[in-house]
Amino acid sequence: MEIPEEKYQLTPVENNAKPARRRKTKSHVWKYFTVESISPECKRAFCNTCRKSFAYSMVQENGGSKVAGTSHLKRHLEKGTCGATAGLDNNNEGDDQNASGASTGVSESRKRRYRSPSSAYMAVFNPDVCRQDIARMIIMHDYPLDMVEHPGFQSFVQSLQPQFGAVSIDTIQGECVSSYLSEKQKVMRLIDAMPGRVCLSLDMRMSRNSLAYVFITGHFTDSNWKTQKWILNVVLEPYPDSHNALSHAVACCLSDWRLESKLLSLTLNHPVPEAGLENLRSHLCVKNPLILKGQLLLGQCISHTFTAMVNDILSAGGDIIKKIRDNIKYVTTSENHGEKFLHLKEQLQVPSEVHLFLDDKSQWNTTYQMLVSASELQEVFSCLDTVIPEYKEAPTMEDWKQVESLCTHLRSLFDAMNLLVSSPSPPAITLFQEGFRIQTTIACAATGDPFIGSFIKSMQEKIDKYWKECGLILAISVVMDPRFKMKLVEFSFSKLFGEESPLYVKMVDDGLHELFEEYVALPLPPSPAYGGDHGNIDRAEEHNQGGSISEYGLADFDMYIMENTTQQFKSEIDQYLDENLEGRGSNLDVLEWWKQKRSKYPTMSKMARDILSIPVSTTLPESMFSTKPRELSPNARSETLEPFVCTKDWLQHGLTEDFGGLESLVVSDLSNPALKVEF
Repeated sequence: MEIPEEKYQLTPVENNAKPARRRKTKSHVWKYFTVESISPECKRAFCNTCRKSFAYSMVQENGGSKVAGTSHLKRHLEKGTCGATAGLDNNNEGDDQNASGASTGVSESRKRRYRSPSSAYMAVFNPDVCRQDIARMIIMHDYPLDMVEHPGFQSFVQSLQPQFGAVSIDTIQGECVSSYLSEKQKVMRLIDAMPGRVCLSLDMRMSRNSLAYVFITGHFTDSNWKTQKWILNVVLEPYPDSHNALSHAVACCLSDWRLESKLLSLTLNHPVPEAGLENLRSHLCVKNPLILKGQLLLGQCISHTFTAMVNDILSAGGDIIKKIRDNIKYVTTSENHGEKFLHLKEQLQVPSEVHLFLDDKSQWNTTYQMLVSASELQEVFSCLDTVIPEYKEAPTMEDWKQVESLCTHLRSLFDAMNLLVSSPSPPAITLFQEGFRIQTTIACAATGDPFIGSFIKSMQEKIDKYWKECGLILAISVVMDPRFKMKLVEFSFSKLFGEESPLYVKMVDDGLHELFEEYVALPLPPSPAYGGDHGNIDRAEEHNQGGSISEYGLADFDMYIMENTTQQFKSEIDQYLDENLEGRGSNLDVLEWWKQKRSKYPTMSKMARDILSIPVSTTLPESMFSTKPRELSPNARSETLEPFVCTKDWLQHGLTEDFGGLESLVVSDLSNPALKVEF
C-alpha cells in the first residue's frame, strides 16, 4: 500500500550502535486537505478552502486499496488558485523549526528535498503580459480604449497589483493591433492551406455618423474537411450607394488574403441595385475565373428575403397591430384593469394559458407572439366592457379576422427563422424545404381578400425573385446531399412550377453537369486515394510485359463489341445520381459522407466540398428577428474597427486553441500589415 508522501526523520546514533528505525511523518499538505468517504470503496481529499476534490484511495479487486499520494495535492497548493496558500509560508517555517532538532545529521540534500515549496506559490509579475491581457479584454467585450485611463479602473488594478503602472490609450491600442497581426497570421496560414475555393459573404453596417462599413466573412472547408468561417476584413465605404462601393471592398479583401483566383461565390446580406451587381461582377471577372459562368457568384441571403417579406406583412397590418397594442396597454398598465381582465377570463372559462405582454417594435418575433396571445384571448376583450364600462376600444370581429391572417403568414416565417437561429450554419436542405413551404403558403393564400392582397403580392414577388437568382445555388447544394439528390428538386419543382417544372429541373441538371465538367478540368490534388490507382496501373503494365496479344484480325472484333455492347461508361456524377438514396433515419453529416467517398468520387468530392461551403444564410442569430439595420457599437473607432472586429471573431472561434501550433509563425508578407481605412 502506498502511504501519502512518506517523509522520514533519522535519529543520530553512536558508533557501533544500531540505527534507529525511521519514523513516518505526516505531510504538511494535510493541514489544507481533509479526507472524506465518497463510498465504501472510495475516499477523496477535499481542499479545506475551495472544496475541490482530489483522488485519495480506491479499493481494488484483490481487496486491497491504492493510495494516490500527495504530489497532486501539492501542485494544487503551488498554483495559488485558492486561499489555502495564504498562510503556507509561516506554517511551513514552524514545521521546519519543530523538525530541526530531530533532523540533526540529515544530509543537506534531504533538507532541501523537504523544504517548503512556498517560493513556487509567488507569481512573478509581468507587465507585458498584463497589458496583453487588458488589450484582449477590451477586444473581447467591446470596451472603450479610454477605460485604461478611468480612475476607477486604475484604482481597481492598483489594488490587485501595486506594481502595475498606468498605461496610456496609445499603448493599449498598440497591444490590440499587435494581437490582431499575430492572430491574422494564423488565419492566413489556414487559408493558404485551403484545398478548395472560398465563398465570401458581405454585410453592410452603418455608424452613427452615417459612414458605411462592409463586413466581409470568408467561408471554406479546410484540409481536414471542417467548415471554417472567419471575418476577414472591415472596409470603410463613405459612399455606400455608389455602384463601385462593393467592388472596392471585395477587391481589398481578395488582395489582402491572396484569394484572387480562389473565389467561388458571394452572398449579400443587404439589397444592392442591379447596376452595383453588374459592376461587381465585371470587376471580379478580371482576375477570377468564373465557375458556371458566374451563376454561383452572387446570391441573396435567404434570411434577408424572409425579413423583407415580414416587413411587407407588418406594414400592411400597421393599423390593426397598433390597435391590439393599445388594447394590451389598457389592460397591462393598470392593476385594476388587469385584475378584472383575469377575473373575466375565469368566468368565461377561456382555456388559454397565455399572458398578455407588449412587444418590442425592433424585434418582429415579439410582435407576432403578442398578436397570437391577444388572438387567443379575443373573447375576453370582446366582453371586457361588461366589467369596465369605460372600455370602448375593443377590436371588432373584422379586426380579429385580420389578426388571424397576419398570424397565419407570420407563423411560417417565424418557424423558418427559428430554424436559422437554432443552427448558425443551417444545411441547404433545411433552407430549401423552408423556402418551398413558404412559397406554397403564399400560393394558397386567399387572394380575394383585399387585406391579404395588400401584402401577398409583394411577398410573392420577393420569393419569386429569390428562386430566380438563387434557386440554382440552393438546388445544387441539395443535390450534394446523398439522401435527396435530384429527387427532391424534381418533386419540389413539380409543386412550385407545375407544367413548367421540367424546364427548371433541366436547368439544374445542366448546371450540375456543366459544373462537374469544369471541376474535371481542374488538376486533382495529390492524395493517397489516387495513389492506389497508380499501383493498379503498374501491376497491369507488369502483367502485359509477361506476354503480348497480337492485334491481327481483331479490328472486326472491336467493331462487333462497339455495335453490340449495351454497357456504357458512366461519369462520376451520373454514377452518383443513379445510385440509391441514403437513408434519412440518421442525422447524416453530408460533408463527412463526401470525405469518406473521396476515393470513389474524386472529382465530385471536390465539387461537393466547395458547394457545401456556400453560405445560404449569413444573418447572425441575434439579428435574425430585427426590423432595423445593424449599427456599429458606439465605442467603435474607425482607426481600430477592423483589428478589433476581426480579432474578436478569431478569438471567439477558438483560433488560439484549435491552431495552437501556429503560434511560432513570423509576422511577415502581409499585404496591408496595418489597419486599412479607406477615405
